[in-house]
Amino acid sequence: MSGSGKLPAIASDAVLKQSVPVPDDFEKVRGMDYSQDYAYNSKATDLIASMKTMGFQALSVASACDIINEMDSWRGKLKDELPEHERGGEFDSEDRQKATIFMGFTSNLISSGLRDTLRYLVQHKKVSAIVASAGGIEEDLIKCLAPTYLGDFALPGKTLRDQGLNRIGNLLVPNDNYCKFEEWIVPVLDKMLEEQEEEMAKLGKEGLNADSAAIWTPSKLIDRLGKEINDELSVLYWAHKNKIPIFCPAITDGSIGDMLFFHTFKASPQQFRLDIVADIRKINSMSMEASRAGMLILGGGLVKHHICNACLMRNGADWAVYINTGQEFDGSDAGARPDEAVSWGKIKADAKLVKVYADVTVVWPLIVAATFAAKRPE
Repeated sequence: MSGSGKLPAIASDAVLKQSVPVPDDFEKVRGMDYSQDYAYNSKATDLIASMKTMGFQALSVASACDIINEMDSWRGKLKDELPEHERGGEFDSEDRQKATIFMGFTSNLISSGLRDTLRYLVQHKKVSAIVASAGGIEEDLIKCLAPTYLGDFALPGKTLRDQGLNRIGNLLVPNDNYCKFEEWIVPVLDKMLEEQEEEMAKLGKEGLNADSAAIWTPSKLIDRLGKEINDELSVLYWAHKNKIPIFCPAITDGSIGDMLFFHTFKASPQQFRLDIVADIRKINSMSMEASRAGMLILGGGLVKHHICNACLMRNGADWAVYINTGQEFDGSDAGARPDEAVSWGKIKADAKLVKVYADVTVVWPLIVAATFAAKRPE
């Protein structure tokens, strides 16, 4: 066989199998060619444009930018053109309908330097509402009181514990930061409890109504904390200033929960009360009133599902961008692709959607640079 001078048929058929004709509308794979003049001084938008034909997660990042630009620029009917009962949702300065954009992020992203990018979006009213974990609330406040430092993933936990240093991945948070947080928040909790009790005494049984001034929700608590911190580096500060609600259904799952727990002993027999039912009504109502709804999910877990479930109340979001490293093989909601949410009615069947498999800290600054921040805000 080796001396016949002919390629064996079995190998020829296997390796040199003929292709079907390639359709004319197939896109050729190509990327940014830095040897060309056009690549010099290129902008984020130029890089994203080149990623549309790069493949793999570069294509997903480019798709995410297209979706974000569409939801950010979407404008519907003028308020005067709508029947009275359809005038819910958000409107721009010309009284034209805007898309309601829900953004969710996990606490590790606030711990990282991505906090500054997230703050930019809230400061310039690029999102309508936020869902965060408890750590995403408290870490924003704590960073106003003391810094977080760079460390290393390999630093041993025992040594760090002996030194009073807490590790978040390759970041380090001195335990003193949480002591400073307690010193700051306890007087605030005292004042809020005092106000709550005053309203309850004034209103009597009426104080138990869902919309009474005596009923505080996690979003009302967070809004007040943003007001009290009074720091322009804070996400919570700008959310308070721009009236962007921050929802945190697991508000007790973190240092804030510790502070509320300690406060129950100090304040006994009166205790600060939070109503989570009023908040689920509020976020679901925002979703139902939205003329169009978009989801920006940075991370997974509770923040992802809470936004998805709110959008279920309107029969699904119109746009969805997921960015996380979660995998779907274990059936977790955190790792589920957007198409799974379509099956639940949380994303519309004809929605624009994408999941980017990446560390948010790597791709989100680039995405924001090419979308929300591509034009300097007024």
